[in-house]
Amino acid sequence: MKRPLTLLALSLALQAFAQAPPVPGDTERYTLFNAPVTLLRNAQLFDGTGGAPREHMSVLIRDGRIADVRPDAELKTPAGALVKDLAGGALMPGFVLLHEHLFYPTERGSYGAFFQSFPLLYLAGGVTTMRTAGSMSPYADLNTWKDIRDGKAPGPDLDVTAPFLNGIQAFVAQVPRLVNAEDAVRQVGYWADVGATSYKGYMHLTREQLDAIVKAAHERKAKVTAHLCAVTYAEATAMGIDNLEHGFFAASDFVEGKQADACPSGDAVPKSLDALAVDDPRMAALQRQMIERKVALTSTLTIFETFSYGRPMASAAALDLLMPQLREQYVGRYTAVQRGGPNPHGRILAKNMIWEKRFHDAGGLLVAGTDPTGYGGVIPGWSSLRQFELLREAGFDAATAVKVMTSNGATYLGRTADVGRVAPGLRADLIAFAAPLDAAKPALPEVAWTMKAGRAWDRAKILNAWKGQVGLR
Repeated sequence: MKRPLTLLALSLALQAFAQAPPVPGDTERYTLFNAPVTLLRNAQLFDGTGGAPREHMSVLIRDGRIADVRPDAELKTPAGALVKDLAGGALMPGFVLLHEHLFYPTERGSYGAFFQSFPLLYLAGGVTTMRTAGSMSPYADLNTWKDIRDGKAPGPDLDVTAPFLNGIQAFVAQVPRLVNAEDAVRQVGYWADVGATSYKGYMHLTREQLDAIVKAAHERKAKVTAHLCAVTYAEATAMGIDNLEHGFFAASDFVEGKQADACPSGDAVPKSLDALAVDDPRMAALQRQMIERKVALTSTLTIFETFSYGRPMASAAALDLLMPQLREQYVGRYTAVQRGGPNPHGRILAKNMIWEKRFHDAGGLLVAGTDPTGYGGVIPGWSSLRQFELLREAGFDAATAVKVMTSNGATYLGRTADVGRVAPGLRADLIAFAAPLDAAKPALPEVAWTMKAGRAWDRAKILNAWKGQVGLR
């Protein structure tokens, strides 16, 4: 009789587990405030247009959308409104980032899907809209997107990218290996049919395969980005690709003797960029070509900082989110990088900052992302704030850095009528800081809260609830 009882108990336990609501769906637990009418007062307002910040500004929110934006003295408090005094703290649009993931490296060649913790952590870091630039667990990404869209789970709006589209060479076991152009077109069609809204090519695609992906995606009114190697930036630009990832870190255009459709072996790409003078006319010519063809460039300074000598370790608060094994793994790799002394990545990081700013200043569409991959240390909840600081280090003033991380992303996604700025009619997606931004310092003040559609999320509660959980869920 004991065995049937044990099986029955197990069956009941499994049913209870399956029926229990997921922890991330506990919306009220993480809500700081939410009201039909909210008035934010005394803000240092960065509106996302790139214009100088305005002091002592008020923002009126009705039913999740921005109803009015005026100086404090010109906006009266509506009856029954919830009033929040920001005490001069900075207020800006929610971040719209284009190179994010719902996965994180667990060991070499393997990535874990953390679709429970990451959406909340992204919210805690001010991200209210994001593109998953390449997927390892596409069905988890698609289902998470639908749950967020339908109000069943909290998280940023998701633009779900299909799985990485790579050539036949092995990348990781979790992504498809495309044999030919026909195979690439089939992948585009399949993932479009199940809900993917964008595509990402990877390092070992041939020109024929990438060209087929671009054409097939454009036929479906979808966009294509890529982390390139076998195909050069110039070749992809000529094909009509929409976006290139990682600034100019992945440009194989300057490798001497590069073979067509072949990713240069070893460290040939970083060596070529290390040797390239910051003012080399070939880089200027490449940027002009990209700007003329309207190819956007994604800045992901956060991930390349991790490979560079002389750069700081991720903050202790960020590392507290990792399970112990992942924290130890990251600290070990970071320590090894720093013990190795000055390296090409550090020198390229400094040059790439200059190249990205020149691309932007010349009229290119520079967007931003953080890319929580590599060997770790780029952790949602903190990585978006670090990317902002690195843009400031690259020479962007605070208002322009806000624009790159908000309205530029909305422009690329075609969502400027809904997100990316602080203006009447747009959704109330906002980040509030505990103090004003200092024009002379790249460091950001502490985040007070993130708002999406009028609901303010409690950053401290989210971070505390998910300590030690990244790597588990």
